[in-house]
Amino acid sequence: MRVEAAVSCLLFWAVGQVSGETPCPFPPTRWCSNQQIARECQVLHQCLESKPLEPAEPVQISLYYESLCGACRGFLVLQLFPTWVMLNNVMNVTLVPYGNAMEKKESGKWVFSCQHGPDECEGNMIEACLMHTLQDLYRYFPVIFCMESATDVIPAAQQCLKVYEPNVTWSEIEKCVHGDLGSQLMHRNAELTAALDPPHQYVPWILVNGKYTDKLESQAQHSLFNLVCSMYKGDKPQACLLSEGRRSIPRCMAV
Repeated sequence: MRVEAAVSCLLFWAVGQVSGETPCPFPPTRWCSNQQIARECQVLHQCLESKPLEPAEPVQISLYYESLCGACRGFLVLQLFPTWVMLNNVMNVTLVPYGNAMEKKESGKWVFSCQHGPDECEGNMIEACLMHTLQDLYRYFPVIFCMESATDVIPAAQQCLKVYEPNVTWSEIEKCVHGDLGSQLMHRNAELTAALDPPHQYVPWILVNGKYTDKLESQAQHSLFNLVCSMYKGDKPQACLLSEGRRSIPRCMAV
């Protein structure tokens, strides 16, 4: 913070102390930590003059799931994807398709068995291969959302890829799914799932900023949007502010 801005902030604080009013509930050392605090403390102008405000860390949401699990599909389609669409500038999403599957080695290769049968293993593998091939969440998440929102997840995969990533051939994904790469990717998901602490008891299993608690899980399932808005420490996105400002149920009135 430049000296002039620092002096202005401290003078403002001192006046408040003399008048018996505290300008804000935060100590001066935090006034310029983000725009929300700076605005509440009425020193936003001084903070912006002194230095650019550092963006806060995005909220990390990790979903451990199965491709054919009804509850997993419901959370991904109705909570996770819509929240990400609205708040992708303040949140990161990690998808780990594996869930309650099991693995064993046979003749030097990993073999997987899944809770909802071989089709689920194929769905898990397709989604893992999509992530590996497309790399960017902005590219593969819409394809996975399309799959999981379809009536039949596996048959929808090829069409979803065609719609959202027309320059990627289905043969590329199939090669991954039926080759050694797909097995390696699924084994990696098995390791990530086995490393959960506490161990997962069901799916969907949701981590918030790398942490699992019953309370966070319940909040995420009830309204992930509100949870992300409340946990983000930086300047709130417009979508969050609009949500906070809504005090009544919107209605279309009769003329």
